[in-house]
Amino acid sequence: MLGPVILAASRSDKMRRCISAAPGTKQVVDRFIAGETVDQVVPIVEDAADKGLEVTLDVVGEDITTPAQAEAARDAYLELIERLKALDLGPRAEMSVKLSMFGQALEGGHELALANVRPVVEAAAAIGTTVTLDAEDHTTLDSMFAIHEELRKDFPQTGCVIQSYLFRTEDDARRLAAEGSRVRIVKGAYKEPASVAYQDKAEIDKAYVRITRILMEGEGYPMIGSHDPRLIAIAQELGRQAGRKLDEYEFQMLYGIRSDEHVRLAAEGHRMRVYTAYGTDWYGYFMRRLAEKPANLLFFGRSILTKG
Repeated sequence: MLGPVILAASRSDKMRRCISAAPGTKQVVDRFIAGETVDQVVPIVEDAADKGLEVTLDVVGEDITTPAQAEAARDAYLELIERLKALDLGPRAEMSVKLSMFGQALEGGHELALANVRPVVEAAAAIGTTVTLDAEDHTTLDSMFAIHEELRKDFPQTGCVIQSYLFRTEDDARRLAAEGSRVRIVKGAYKEPASVAYQDKAEIDKAYVRITRILMEGEGYPMIGSHDPRLIAIAQELGRQAGRKLDEYEFQMLYGIRSDEHVRLAAEGHRMRVYTAYGTDWYGYFMRRLAEKPANLLFFGRSILTKG
């Protein structure tokens, strides 16, 4: 029941200031955020590659209020791509982007976001990698899917994310599970009303399994975003039932969570990708990580009490 409260707090400037100033915050943020700069995140990509892992990199920041900020977000990704190119890390690292960061919520936001994200997708393709469009709240999804479809005309490897807690997602999965598509399935981490989303965890999990089956039985490339051992085991079984080889789908987990499991799955021959966020505007991302799992909130509380 705490999840919706935490997600509401993620939109509060007052809570942002309070949590940012708390003495134990940095310790917990460092668990989920790989660093603030490209220089800090590149060694993490190199270390992951050495362990047989791949990464998807997210420059955090969603509260864009001007076109100039959206352009700065674009440039941050272009800088990242240049660093990956110089170190020949492109094939090990893709990018994840939130279109809100590219100006989607501004006036003329759909066209603005498309114009800003296209050069990032183009630059990623030039170094042998790709971009996945993250899903945000349900009001943004029609725009996100339209941009995804437009980008795939020139860059068919462009991926997108779907969320099992939304009623619409099974239909979205059937449409997206086509040859050449790349689709990440997650449970969902935004506060959504009961009119559009399941509210019960068991129902969300059941939908997750149904959607995973659709993706595994389709012709695209499923990306299983979960830390839940039961859902991971079910995904493996659904992959076997669909006749998929281990390199015909992948698992994705967050940086800082179940790191031993990252290595174990890679050692079994699975493709394992670590969702790695970095940057200074970490608050919204951090709050959703707390909302997703009560243990994260308990860890944060202990850290504050220890440091206070």
